[in-house]
Amino acid sequence: MFSMVKSVGIFGMESYMIEAEADVSSGLPSFDVVGLPDTAVKESRDRVRAAVKNCGYKFPAGRITVNLAPADRRKEGAVYDLPILLSLLKASKQIDIIDKDSAFLGEVSLDGVVRPVNGVLAMCITAAQSGIKNVFVPFENASEGANISGINVYGVKSVKELIAHLTGKIVLKPAEKISTSPEMAKDIVDFSEVKGQTAAKKALEIAAAGGHNVLMIGPPGSGKSMLAKRLPTILPEMTFEESIETTKIYSISGNLDAKSPLITKRPFRSPHHTISAVGLTGGGTKPTPGEISLAHGGVLFLDELPEFHRDAMEALRAPLEDRKVTVSRAYGRVTFPSRFTLVAAMNPCPCGFFGHPTKQCICSQNAVRKYLNRVSGPMLDRLDIHVEVPPVDYKSLSGTEATESSAVIRERVNRARKIQQERYRGTGITCNAELTPALMKKYCTLSPEASALLKDSFDRLGLSARAYDRILKVARTIADLSGNENIEKENIFSAIRFRTLDRKYWNE
Repeated sequence: MFSMVKSVGIFGMESYMIEAEADVSSGLPSFDVVGLPDTAVKESRDRVRAAVKNCGYKFPAGRITVNLAPADRRKEGAVYDLPILLSLLKASKQIDIIDKDSAFLGEVSLDGVVRPVNGVLAMCITAAQSGIKNVFVPFENASEGANISGINVYGVKSVKELIAHLTGKIVLKPAEKISTSPEMAKDIVDFSEVKGQTAAKKALEIAAAGGHNVLMIGPPGSGKSMLAKRLPTILPEMTFEESIETTKIYSISGNLDAKSPLITKRPFRSPHHTISAVGLTGGGTKPTPGEISLAHGGVLFLDELPEFHRDAMEALRAPLEDRKVTVSRAYGRVTFPSRFTLVAAMNPCPCGFFGHPTKQCICSQNAVRKYLNRVSGPMLDRLDIHVEVPPVDYKSLSGTEATESSAVIRERVNRARKIQQERYRGTGITCNAELTPALMKKYCTLSPEASALLKDSFDRLGLSARAYDRILKVARTIADLSGNENIEKENIFSAIRFRTLDRKYWNE
């Protein structure tokens, strides 16, 4: 007898509909799974065999063939256990009622318990787009897909419970959508806690308003990490679409917290400097998202930038430009989104006190140059804003005057972002940092004074073409924060001021 049960497969960020076909015929007992299965899928034979018996059903005798269609797509993971088991029971006429508008996915233990799997959110999205009405998933994963419109997502704890629902003995209720409370979205850190560092705060405000990348240089203890951790608190709140996209990445990589099935706060990722290039960009034998994709929609903080492996640091160059990373392996080619704000921090020398007003640097000139040159020129060019973070004096630290909170700064950032959204509506551009050359020509209009200042600075500082573009984009953001329609002289001056540290340190 033949039967078919629908499911969903996933590879990288792409998910697709699967049909688990089972045929039970006379002949010598055998159990074959075909359709480009990996080892985990092949092992489902033993899991399904034991689960069928332990759930009180009879394992079919004879020649069993299970095909996971389409047969030209590679199948991986234990997500197909549940549809294979149901297809076998249906082919052997032990169950009959399986709706064609339903899809099933989940790992099955030997005693019939349905265990959680990765990527449920992405698979539920594909199911909804394919016209599926009901998706049955492991109970722990049900809240992931509950926010997808157009489908009912049922969480099941065991095979027995699922079959009881399908046969009408019990009625399972669809998982409810997750509502985000103000307490869940509240930040635990705030810019009001940062003393001094006016220039660095302004630089991060500009970065948040325009989506620009930042490099902070300063001695140990000056507050670089403290500032970086507070950048997400002034970024615009995530839209529902952004939450779904970011949650999808975390679901696929297995990093989603079961208690927070929908990510509503912008991610902040801070990998250690010993991370490999694969860990940063993603990859592996079966490609999985790296740190830059886990930072999608949020902030990637690289502390002690020169200490990162050179290949890892240079691997960032393409994603910073393209806002995505493509990984090619024997299993296939996968593209992961990586739209993030990069914040890098570093000391000016190995001991950290080069140029310090009170502490003496013990590094030789050659050691300082060698340390700084670990950060390449092309990498520096891709960091829009360079800001110095000097040591904070006692007066600033002991002062009791209230400083601006993250909420106040975020209001200005939101106003600037709203201007950009209206300006770039229909272009696919979301912020100034993503401007294309054609759009820069159209929207980065300079006043005569601003044009003269930029020309003089370009010749005098020996700027590259990329640095010229970065200055224009940053100036456009500063103008938006000031409410200027055109880029004025003071906007260009401020943007250039945030591009001079590479001349100060790397030309020593």
